[in-house]
Formats: sequence, C-alpha cells, structure tokens
Amino acid sequence: MRLLKCFFITGLAVWLLAACGSNSDSDEAAKDRPLKVVTSFTIIEDLAREIGGDDVEIHNLVPTGTDPHEYEPLPEDIKKATDADILFYNGLNLEGGKDGWFFKMIDSVGQKKENIYSLTERVDPMYLTDESGKEEEVNPHAFIDPAVGIKMAEDMRDALMEKDPERKEDYKKRADAYISRLHEIDKEYEEKINDIPKEKRILVTSERAFQYMTAHYGLKEGYIWEIDTEENGSPQQIKSLVHFIKEHNVPVLFIESNVDPRPMETVSKETGVPFSKKPIYSDEIGKPGEEVDTYVKYLNYNIKLIHDELSK
Repeated sequence: MRLLKCFFITGLAVWLLAACGSNSDSDEAAKDRPLKVVTSFTIIEDLAREIGGDDVEIHNLVPTGTDPHEYEPLPEDIKKATDADILFYNGLNLEGGKDGWFFKMIDSVGQKKENIYSLTERVDPMYLTDESGKEEEVNPHAFIDPAVGIKMAEDMRDALMEKDPERKEDYKKRADAYISRLHEIDKEYEEKINDIPKEKRILVTSERAFQYMTAHYGLKEGYIWEIDTEENGSPQQIKSLVHFIKEHNVPVLFIESNVDPRPMETVSKETGVPFSKKPIYSDEIGKPGEEVDTYVKYLNYNIKLIHDELSK
C-alpha cells in the first residue's frame, strides 16, 4: 500500500510539472501568434493588412458589395468578434452609430471597451442637410479624403503598438512607409486638382459622399441625394440637380461603383451632359484581384479619373 501511495504521489507530481510546462508553452505560443484583428469594412481591412502585416490575423465584417450602414453580422462574425484582441471601426455613423449594428454586436459578445478603436476620433465631422434644412446627420465618408486616411493610419499604428508592444517596432516601420505613401497621394490630389481649369472644378455624383474631399481640395460638389436612403433619385432630387448642372455649366457626371446608375442616366438625358464611362469609388474597395483592390489604388484611381474627366 505504501509503495502504491508513493507511486501515486510521484505520478501526480509529474502530471503537475507537465501541466505547468504546457501552460508555459501555451503562454509563449500566445505571444508568438498573430494578433486577432476585426475590421468593420474593406478600407479599414486594407489598412490593417498594410500596417499589421504577418503580425495580425484579420477578419473583416462588411464585404465588398454590401451596405456598411445596415449590415447584419453573421455567426462567424460573432465568433471572431468574441475572440478578437482588437476591433477597428470607422465611426462617424458609418456603422449605424452608437445604437447601430456594430455596437449591438460588441455588446452581445461582451467585448472590453479598451479593445474597441474608432479611426476617426481626430476627424472634424461634416454634416448632411435633411429635408428641413438642418445639418444633423454626420457624413461618414471622410476616408475618401487621403488626408483623413493619413490620420486613420496613424491611429491604427498607435493602437496596434499599444495593444502589442512586443512587436511595436514592426508596426511602426510598416506604418511609417505606408503613411509616407499617403502623404505623396495627398500632394498628388492637390497638384491634379489645381491643374483642372477653375470653371471645371465641379464634382457631380449620385450621393453626397465626397464632401470631405471636395471641401479639402477646392472642388464644388453636386449630387442627387445626400446619403443612401429608401428614396434615392426622386423627381424633386433630379430636378434640383438638373438646375445645379445648368447653372454651373457642369462638364461631366460621375456614377459611383455601388449605386443604381439609372437616376444619373436620367439627369444626363435631361441635361445633355455625359457621364464618365468608368465608375468612381466611394464606400468600398474592390475584391482581391480587381483594379481597385487596395486603399492606395482606390485613392489613385479616383484622382486620375477626376483629373482626366474634368480636364477635357
């Protein structure tokens, strides 16, 4: 019996040592594994890929071709949000605001507040005008302006460095190179827009998504509707834009990649003003392998299209 008792105690000790070693190995593995990152839509996903590199494992919520304002998270989204080390969202009401789908999901999975990062905290919001003339709803499309993209990239860099300090130098190195590229694009926007004749510096689109960019670089803006709603392209909206086009002698019209082209086609027929043969991008980047499948390509594509069409 004494021999059996000694054997049991020895075996228990060996098991405990093995368990401790296993926990230690698990802790080390956790340090070495990629940071689990959840992003709210495609442009933020691309920023995370550029700045995070191989140090992050990304799950994006709203895919290309889906409305980011009223998304319904899938079961996989819920699981990834539950397990995430850090979650990035745009803010400025893009994901439905504090009462929208993103924060409902966050609350449902019990994520910690310190793991949630908005990338537009340093952006001064611009407002859309409702039917009564009040400016109450925030325009969420600040990221169309590359100068805002710089702030978003800087804030993501800082958040990743804070959350994962052991790899902060890697995040900083990648981010600094990426932000330098965005500064070059910002300068390019200034140069190309200044190259457009003053009387032609008018950007007419379906939705008023380009407000931040046009205000920053000195373009006059025209649009059919303020923001995607159930009533897009109403007779009154079209009549108002037709009047704007005739008053300002607009040279060309632009149609976004993700909107119904028919309202702008109606405007074109009523004014005789042609629209660009290629779409302009607003809410999203393209799918992998497509022409505009990164944020940098998105910015470059848009400014080249705007310059080429308005300089004719």
